[in-house]
Parts: sequence; C-alpha cells; structure tokens
Amino acid sequence: MSSTRENEREPYAEEDVLPPLAEEFPMPPEPSDLDELDELEHVEPIGGLGGAISVLRRGLRESPEMRAGIGFTIALALADTVGRLLVPILIQVVIDHGIDGPEGFRPGFVYASCAGAAVAVVLIYFAGRAAYARLTRASESALSELRIRAFEHIHALSIAAQNEQRRGAFVARVTADIETIARFLEWGGISWILGPSLMLGTVVVMFFYSWQLTLVVLVVIAPLFLIMRAMQRGMLRAYDDVRTAVGETLTEVSENVMGAAVVRAYGLEDRMDRRLDRAIAKQYRTQMSSAKYQATIFPLGDLFGSVALAAVLAIGVTLGLHWGLSVGKLVAMLFLITIFLGPLAELSETFDLTQTAVAGWRKVLGVIDLPIDVVEPSPGVELPGGALSVRVEDLRFAYAGGALVLRGIDAEVPAGAHVAVVGETGCGKTTFAKLLSRLADPTSGRIVLGGTDLREASPESRRRAVRMVPQDGFLFDTTIRENVRFGAERATDEDVRGAFAALGLESWVEGLPRGLDTEVGQRGENLSVGERQFVALARAQLAGPGLLILDEATSAVDPESERALAEALQRVSEGRTTLTIAHRLSTAEGADNVLVFDRGRIVERGSHEALIAAGGVYAGLFESWLGNTRAG
Repeated sequence: MSSTRENEREPYAEEDVLPPLAEEFPMPPEPSDLDELDELEHVEPIGGLGGAISVLRRGLRESPEMRAGIGFTIALALADTVGRLLVPILIQVVIDHGIDGPEGFRPGFVYASCAGAAVAVVLIYFAGRAAYARLTRASESALSELRIRAFEHIHALSIAAQNEQRRGAFVARVTADIETIARFLEWGGISWILGPSLMLGTVVVMFFYSWQLTLVVLVVIAPLFLIMRAMQRGMLRAYDDVRTAVGETLTEVSENVMGAAVVRAYGLEDRMDRRLDRAIAKQYRTQMSSAKYQATIFPLGDLFGSVALAAVLAIGVTLGLHWGLSVGKLVAMLFLITIFLGPLAELSETFDLTQTAVAGWRKVLGVIDLPIDVVEPSPGVELPGGALSVRVEDLRFAYAGGALVLRGIDAEVPAGAHVAVVGETGCGKTTFAKLLSRLADPTSGRIVLGGTDLREASPESRRRAVRMVPQDGFLFDTTIRENVRFGAERATDEDVRGAFAALGLESWVEGLPRGLDTEVGQRGENLSVGERQFVALARAQLAGPGLLILDEATSAVDPESERALAEALQRVSEGRTTLTIAHRLSTAEGADNVLVFDRGRIVERGSHEALIAAGGVYAGLFESWLGNTRAG
C-alpha cells in the first residue's frame, strides 16, 4: 500500500519498505557544476559562535580539565624560556670575557661557562618535557570528557532532532573533529604557550644588548604579523569547510557500507560510487583551498627571518662599533634572532593546527548547542506496574520545518487491551508509536499512561514500562545472552532462558550451536530476520513492560518463522497493553480494537468485523490487502 501524498510523508521510518539507498537518487552534478552546488549547500556553522578567539574561549570553558594546572604549565614554559636564553648570554660572556677580553684566552672561565651552558640545555629539556607531558595529560582528559559529553548529547536528542542531521556528521563530530582538537592541544597548545614567552624574553634580552638592532628586527618582522592577521578570517572559513566536507564524506562512506546489500541487490554501485566520488571531490577541493594558506605562510616565516638576520648582520658589522657593540654581543644577537625566529618558523604549522582545531571545536560545540527538545523530569513520577491504560488527547506533531504529521489524535486504550494501528504508508503510524515511546514529544496535546502524563514520568520508570519492538529488531554485535540482557541489565542466565521459554522459543535457543553464547554479528547479521525478532521479543519479555509497542514483527519473515513469531507475539502480549502497527491486516483481525489512520488523523475505530461491515476506509484497505495477498 503506497500513498502519492508526498507532502504528507513523514521522514524514513521502520514502516518504509526500503531504506533511502534503494530510492531513486538524483544524478550527481558534473564537476563543472560543483562550485555552484557548494554555494547552495554552504551554511554557517552550527551554534553561531563568533571568531576564533571566542570559539577557543568557549571550548576551554567547556573543558575545565584543560584549565587545571595551567599555572604550572606556564611556569614550566617560563623556565624553558629562561634556559634557552641563558645559552646566547653565556656565549656572549665567553667571547667577551674568556676569549676576546682584556686578559685574552681564559681556559678555566671558558670551560666553566660551557659546563653552565650544558646544564642549561639539560634543564631546558626536562622543563619542556614536563610541560608537554602535563599538557598532554590535561588535553586527553579534557577530550575524553568532551567525547562523552557530545555522544551523550546526541543520544539525548529526540528522533525528530536527529532526523534533521545526517548520521555521518554526528560520527565526524565525536571522532575526526575531536581528533583535530587533540592534535592542536598536544602540539599547537604548547607552541602557543612556549612561543610567545620565548619571543618576548628574547626581545627583552636583545634590547639589553642593542636596542637599535632590536628595532631593526621588529620593523622587518612586523609585516608578517599583519599578513597573518589579514589571512586569519579566510583560513578559519576554509578549515570550517574542510570539517563540513569530512563529515559529508563519512556520511557517504557509512551509508555505502551499511547499505552494501541493498546497493548490490538494486545495482546501485555506479550511483553510489558517483555520490561518494562527489563527496571526496568536494573534500579534496576544500583541503586544497585550506592548503593554499599554509603554502603561503610556510615560506613567509623563513623569508622574513632571513631578511631580519641579514639586516642585523650587515648593520651590526657596519655600525656596531659606533654603538658600543662588542663581538660577543653581536654573535649573541645573531643567536637570539635565531631563537626569536624559531617560533616563527613553526608558525605555519602551528597556525594550521590552530585553525583546523577551531573549525573542529566549532562543529563539536555546535552539536552540544543543539537544544534537547525531550527534557526529562527530575525526579519524575513512577509509572504503575502491570498493564497500562493509554489516553491520547488532541495529539499533534510535526518534524522541524515540516507540515503536521499527526493532526489532533484522540484515543483511549484500556489497560490490557490489544489495539492495531493501520493505514497507508506515511499516514503517521510509526510516528504515533515513537511518541508513545517518548522518542519525541508532541507539538501539542498529551499522552497519558496509567494516569500519568508521559512527560512527567521518570525516565527509568518509562523505559521499564514502555517497550517498542521495531519491524527489524536491532541487535548489538555481541552474544544472544547480552542482547537480551539489554532488556534488564541485572538479569541472570536463568532469567534470559525463562524469557525464551515464556515465548515458546527455548527449543530454538537450544538448537543453536553455542546457545545463548551465539554471536549475532554486526546488527545481528549472523541471524535471519525472524531469528533477530526472536531475540528482540525475548528482550522485551525480560523487561516486563506494561505497554508493548510492536511494529509488525512478522511482515518480512518466512512462513515457518512467521508461525513461531505469531505464537511468541501472542505470548508476549499476555497481561499487558499491546499496540501493534499492522502492515499485514491479518494482524488487525485478532485485535480488540483497530485505529485507522489517514493523513495523520484517526478516521475510523472499532473491531475488525464492525469496520468491514461499515464499508469505509478500513474495508477498502482490507480488500486491497486481500487482493495483493491472492496475487502474491
């Protein structure tokens, strides 16, 4: 049964026949069209954060672990700076007082000074090592917390909110984007701490030796900072585009891998290859666009540094005697300039890491800023045990930016009743089930379970009392035992076996080579569709919910599995309120009551016999289903 009301369709849900991979894809644009498409696709980064500085400040606020012990790190950086500056100072002293001084060559003084320089070098090593180690520990701790926080926030988003984002983008946020921050914090961060302190300390010592030559250095180097400032905004946008493109590539790769069977079955290899090629091409172009900034900055540091060194040498040799500049001081100045230029030589890589990290941080913070539209009560009301009554009052729901999917639903289900929900694809059946599970909150209206507004029920109580078994029960890549235990974390092996026994499925479990220790594989691919449903039903049975929501578990299984599932479904429904989304209308025949959805409304309700006799929408659906069954 299909509907031509495309504008009425809800986003892809379990009731759709095929995932989006099997739909007709528009042909990717030719390379010449990609620039125009990029313009259309480009959006401002999520969260509306300001420039790089504000992003870094916000990122550090969100990562208090980074701020802990920062004073000690700065102290180590200062010690490293002092240690490095001692070396050229000792060189000047050795030349002016141990080699070229009034007393000529003084071996004892020279050797003692060299020993002092050696000690300074060792201290520099240990201070730099300690600063790097502390910063690495702090950054890894902060990023671990940031990963967990971003992941938990994604899980806290409603299904409606998640539908607005591509899943691959979420994966990129908690993996690739945070890795860019890690690289910055573990290398770029220490560079930003050591570099400025070293440059400032060097300038102070240079002024002490010759303020004239120091001004020469600063005048020569000043344009480099102006160029960097002018390029910063373009770099930030370029790296932000790179992070967006990486997320899009991960999305395409993930969809191709997860949908490999559908791709092969429908011969979509060429189309999917073109989609992936297009995403990779876009990432390539954004990477090249960002690389041009690094390619520009990288030689600039060497260029300005060489000019500064040459200028100081030429002017120092020419005018040094007039300024009272000794040979030792001139040599020390050259060493100091080399130290001063060290951070500048690393500036391109440091800036590259910084801009990439800012773009990654902006993306991660954007996820954290996504509003949680399903706010859990604290502590919330405990739902009663046993079968739950269901009352739905003027329920309306729309996905963000879309038309209403549910339009004023009113329904009442007595505790312990079995209700079937039927209707054409896209009429709102699965969305209705999601709202009953509180995977999203209604736009207006309310749902009352056991006399309690669903939004006021405590999350633990709700998850225990309401269970939804989708059409293709999702299994995790572990054993059957552990998959069933997700229904009740503290369940024993006897409890798990008891759940299968209660459903009449103990012989199936015992017939498996490894029984409950059987590995189900990724997404349960080691099991058939029917076997995955056995495990999903046992998981629901173990939880003992008061409201069980079934998205027609027998619609995609073989006849033998269907018989076993039908018996298991009957048993799992006993003693609890059951709502079944019926794709096969034979399921509705055994229900106590049938709710008929059409265009987001309940247009008919009653028993199967009464609705057939009425000759309305349900009777038409049933007749169409019978015709398709006979034709099959």
